[in-house]
Formats: sequence, structure tokens, C-alpha cells
Amino acid sequence: MHIVIIGGSFGGLTTAYDLRRLLPRRQYEITVISKERRFIFIPSLPWVAMGSKTIADISFDLERPLTSKGVNFVEAAVTGIDPQARKVHTDQEAFDYDYLVIATGHRSANEAVEGLGPFDGPGHSLMSPPEAEEARDALAAFLDDPGPMVIGCAPGASCVGPAYEFLFEVHHALKQRSLASKVPITFVTPEPFLGHFGVGGFGKIRQFLEGELEDRDVRYHTSVAISKITAGSVELEDGTEFESRFSLVIPPLAGVKPVAEAEGLANPKGFIPVDPNYRHKDFGTIYAVGVAVALPPVEETPVPVNFPKTGHMTEQMAKIAAGNIAADILGGEKTSPDLRVECIMSMGTEGAHIFADPVRPPRNVSAMSNGKRWLWAKKFFSNYYLWKMKRGATRSPKWVW
Repeated sequence: MHIVIIGGSFGGLTTAYDLRRLLPRRQYEITVISKERRFIFIPSLPWVAMGSKTIADISFDLERPLTSKGVNFVEAAVTGIDPQARKVHTDQEAFDYDYLVIATGHRSANEAVEGLGPFDGPGHSLMSPPEAEEARDALAAFLDDPGPMVIGCAPGASCVGPAYEFLFEVHHALKQRSLASKVPITFVTPEPFLGHFGVGGFGKIRQFLEGELEDRDVRYHTSVAISKITAGSVELEDGTEFESRFSLVIPPLAGVKPVAEAEGLANPKGFIPVDPNYRHKDFGTIYAVGVAVALPPVEETPVPVNFPKTGHMTEQMAKIAAGNIAADILGGEKTSPDLRVECIMSMGTEGAHIFADPVRPPRNVSAMSNGKRWLWAKKFFSNYYLWKMKRGATRSPKWVW
């Protein structure tokens, strides 16, 4: 029996390791197909954009850890998926599968905002390693000749946390250089209030973020839709225009092309509908985890804000899917526990910790706290996570996710 996993990030790697542990090696072949050769700790991309980390610092090569665990690794770009024939096509060869796990992540829909580059427009982003490195270089040039700055999220964005993190990090860098007075910052977001995050907020996060932005003299605008970015401004749909010489905007996300184009596989946005076990609703041998999964928003908002999918949540989905595939094959009870979320946001000199269980309200637990200890915890965790995943470990002590 052959299980194919598309994607080598949080979802794909966790699924592969857990399935290898759950299924006898001689009887079940597992193959991971990834267009990227390296696992990259995506939550650290804001640090890359700030120049405090490099891609090499937050990544490792996938082949050795996977093959050491008895998992095949194929570095290739998937070009098509045929659910009827149970076949995955790549730019090198085709692979037949008995079970397929789609952990492809996302495509940044930068085209949703005119001028949101960085490679075909003046706007910057940090949703991929090349974008984060481009933003780093552009920021270094900006600091030599500073001016107004706009940071925010486009309508329909779901991963809004990095915008806040970049805001706090860049303000800290400006203060260190005594440039804060020369760089008026405006924060714009489709969220109905600061800290909504697409999940209705967490505890007192709204009041906390409002206070933090006001303390930094950052103007903020909620329930707004960015429509255009130029070299000197950011424009909203209502005609409001903000002067900006450096604009970083988080785009909405969409499904990757081979998933979106596969007949009957995805919804109109390219995301995959699944049941509570993370199995496709129409194809029983296909599972999906992570950003590739279609999850509805928690509520309608005046300007669309989509449901987020963090690395922590993706890892949970992967563990659930792996366990349910093993139950399909070997027999056993399937599980569908609610997702919880735990995040640490870097804020320059301190961090903020957010925890909610379940992630969708109403919740049993919804809490946040801040302090220097959380910045230390974030720095420790990024290194710890890379260390454990290089060794094929998907379990952590209770004091880390």
C-alpha cells in the first residue's frame, strides 16, 4: 500500500512521521513530495524581514530526516491530481496512491490588491521566504531615507498575526535608531476590531493591542479594505489615501493551482472541503491538513476576515489525519477533536502569548499575557521545533505545543 503526502512543511512532515510510527514499514510505503527541499519555520519570517534571522537559520534539508525514518522524499512540483485514477502528477513523473494527504499550504493571492508585489508592484509582503527577504532589503533601504509607513492586511486575509508582529518589530527598530519621530506608521486591517484575528478575538487582546498601538503613536483603522498600493501611497476602497513610502500588506490566501484545478477536489477558492476527520467529503482516500483545508469563518464581518490556520493548528490536523488513516487501514476508532490555538507574538522588547481552547468561540479557555519571558520563549521554541523535527519527533512536553 502506498501513501502519498504532498507538502513538506508543518502538515506534511508531521503526517509522514506519525504515519511511519503507526504503520508497519514493510507493508506500507510513504512518500513525501515537496517542491521545496527545505522545511522552513514559517512563523519566523517576520524576523527574516527584519534582518535578525536568515532563511538558513530557520530551515533544514528534508531528505535526510525523512529517509532516516523510512519515508521516501521526492523533490518535485506537483502539476496535477487525478482523484478518480488515484494519481499525482509532477514535473518529473507520476505517482499512484492508495491514500493521499494534501498538505500543500497556500498560494498568496497578491493580485487581490493592485500594486501588492513585491515582484510586480511596490507593495511588500512576507508570506513566503523570497517575499520576506525582499522586504528585508527594501526595509534596509527605507531606513536610510525614512518616511511614512503603512502596515496592514488586505480584505479576506486570514493570517493577520504577522502584520502585528512586523509592526511591533519595525517600531522597535525605529526607536533603536532614533527614527520613530520620522516614520509615522498607519495600521489598516479588515478586522472589525484590533485582535479579531478571524476568530472573534481572545480574552482582552483587543484592549491590549489598542493600548500598545496608542502608546506607540500608531494610527489604526479597522473594517477597511485596501484597494491599491502605489510607490507613495496606500488607497482604500472608500477613497481614503495614506501617504506611504514603505507598505507591507498581508494578502488573502488561495489554494495552490494543482489542487484548485483538480476536478471535484476543491471549492471555488481552491481549498479542500473535509469532514471532522479531515477526510475529503467526496473522495474517501484523500485527506487534507493545514492551510489547504476549507474552514468557514467564525462570523460575518463588514469587511471579510477569513479563518486562520497556524502552524500549531496544522500540526494538530496532521496528527488527527494520520491517526484516522491508520484507523482506516488497521481498524480502530477515528477521532475528531476540536482544534485549539497557541501563539506567541514578538513585540520587540517583549512578547504576547495567546491561548484558546477550542479556537472557535464559545471557549473553555481564552487567555493572553505579555512580558519578556514570552519573547525568550518564542526564540527558544523556534530553535526547539527545528531540532525536534529534524529528528522525526512530533511529540512535545506539555509546556510547549
